[in-house]
Amino acid sequence: MRLEEQLSDPEILSDMTRFTKVNKEYKELKPIIEKFDEYESLIGNIQTAKTMASDSDPELREMAKMELQELEPLVSPMEEEIKMLLAPKDPDDTKDVIFEIRSGTGGDEACLFVGDLYKMYSRYFEKNGWKVNSIAINEGSLGGYNKLIFEINGDNVYGKLKFESGAHRVQRVPDTESKGRVHTSAATVAVIPKFEEEEIEINKADLRVDTFRASGAGGQHVNKTESGIRITHIPTGVVAESTEDRSQHRNRDIAMNRLYLEIRDNAQRKFNNEQAAKRKSLVGSGDRSDKIRTYNFPQNRVTDHRIDLTLYKLDTILMGEIDEIIDALILYENTTRLQEVEGI
Repeated sequence: MRLEEQLSDPEILSDMTRFTKVNKEYKELKPIIEKFDEYESLIGNIQTAKTMASDSDPELREMAKMELQELEPLVSPMEEEIKMLLAPKDPDDTKDVIFEIRSGTGGDEACLFVGDLYKMYSRYFEKNGWKVNSIAINEGSLGGYNKLIFEINGDNVYGKLKFESGAHRVQRVPDTESKGRVHTSAATVAVIPKFEEEEIEINKADLRVDTFRASGAGGQHVNKTESGIRITHIPTGVVAESTEDRSQHRNRDIAMNRLYLEIRDNAQRKFNNEQAAKRKSLVGSGDRSDKIRTYNFPQNRVTDHRIDLTLYKLDTILMGEIDEIIDALILYENTTRLQEVEGI
């Protein structure tokens, strides 16, 4: 296999960027190859059993009949699995991400909820073996956080986290509530795929990069250096900036990713407007104004509103066990993509 050969090529092994790209492509194709090999083996076993079924030995015929009864029902489900694997994929699925959680409506209670989401996601990141780099952490006045921003690196990060973008709503009785009334608060999650510069067709001559002193409290290092970065894409007027990190280089990377995302989203919105008849994705737009999920503490309930999925195990989910929700959303997206391809 060509990709396997490349992974053992000393020239590629010595170039971490090339190795990472080849390795990601290999990991993306491997499940398809393994499932197809399994399918070919199944078909081969069925053909062998059919040959045995016409043997003169009655004992062999009986064995073949039993084997066919066991194997033949497996063909259709496996073909559906292969179709699902071959359905068009989101090209961003394999990318690393910038992951943001911010408090929304609800004041201090919203900040506390950001802390709950942070613990939930942190456990999920750890379980997946992803590398997490902190970019910005702003604590709330009475606990929790106003804002958390991380860089997440690993396998299929965006593919699993992209559905988390949007507004997450919490319903519970705050510790400060003397009458036991349930309050509703919210936090927003934004999952931004990281782009390689060569993947985006932006002429560097069309970019204006400005540096400025980032504002901050207490005369910290961030105030003393021009670490803030503002990038303007002159042809479109799109502006993106970052003051999140003390490193000017890191802020440039963050700002560039935001710029790429905004330019791509603008192009996508234009295309959608021109193709108004085309059905939009049923999984959700990921817009921050969308209330995608509700966490109800009194009922120990989590509801994902995009697919009408309700689970009565909020306590388990907050421990990072969110695979059931994410897998359901991935299945829903893949089914929708497959239906579009088949013209259903």
